[in-house]
Amino acid sequence: MWIPTTHSNEAAMAYGAAYSRLPDPDPHGHILVIDDNRDAGAALAALLELSEHIVQHVIDGRTAFAAIEQRQPDLIILDVQLPDMDGYAICDALKHNPATWQMPIIMVTVEGQRAARLQGLAAGADAYLQKPVDMQELEVLIGSLLRSKRRTEQLEQAEAVIFALARTVEAKDAYTEGHLQRLAHYSVAIGQLLGLSAEQLIALRYGALLHDVGKVGIDELIIRKGGPLTSTEYRVMQQHTLIGERIVQPLRMAAAVCPIVRHHHERWDVRGYPDGLRGEEIPLGARIVAVADAFDAMTTIRPYNRVLSPADAAELLRAGAGVHWDPNVVTVFLSWLQANHMI
Repeated sequence: MWIPTTHSNEAAMAYGAAYSRLPDPDPHGHILVIDDNRDAGAALAALLELSEHIVQHVIDGRTAFAAIEQRQPDLIILDVQLPDMDGYAICDALKHNPATWQMPIIMVTVEGQRAARLQGLAAGADAYLQKPVDMQELEVLIGSLLRSKRRTEQLEQAEAVIFALARTVEAKDAYTEGHLQRLAHYSVAIGQLLGLSAEQLIALRYGALLHDVGKVGIDELIIRKGGPLTSTEYRVMQQHTLIGERIVQPLRMAAAVCPIVRHHHERWDVRGYPDGLRGEEIPLGARIVAVADAFDAMTTIRPYNRVLSPADAAELLRAGAGVHWDPNVVTVFLSWLQANHMI
């Protein structure tokens, strides 16, 4: 895994942009055909091989599971009627297995009834076709499902690298060890009390973990400086929000995470950066992370401030509500701290 060591803003931004221009995935792959009709299954396999797929044909569920365990296919074409178990049960089992749930499954059957099609989709099938299968339609469907699967895999790889970068930033500064996990914990707790949805809470956690990832493009001498920054150094440091936004753009939840990364240094009174947003113009996730970040910074050892007790930090948060931070978020967080006997 390559991790940039340069302090160049341009290099870090180019790194993020590289993942936002992922190549179009190859629409060919390893396909498992599960059909108890030996002739029909073999014929389908032969036609798919002409289209440059690698195809394996099995005739029952037991053999299918053994084949999947030995080599996980990129896509499955699954007949409903099998001698040992029906295709619905196979599909349901694969889609409930964390190791196989992302494999696209196309179910095929001679049954044309609406109920049968709905049963297949309820079992988790990605598509449902009726025999005799239109090969042109099947090829288009296979290509679409494989491209989507490969794109997801590419995004997962990008996400792994992005989170590795966040850990690298944290490791640069011994004073911030554990900061990201604490920040994520505080932020999600606030989000839960504010009634955010499950998806919003995931985005909030991502935003908390990645809020400072842009510091990978900032000179370590500035990051580690033990005293106040000069005006020039401060302007350089401010760029980490923009670099971070660019880096996290490849995330599948980028639309919800990017605003947190970009705006977590905005202030309620419009005096923050990078855009000088005011009050509720600041995205809610960024307002939450800002409060949690401030509390953690005040209550842990940092080179630029003395450590405060949780109670004293809470008083500073209360004093800065409506100036630095969203007063409602501060109130909710302080209530949570009190309920958890932390102040």
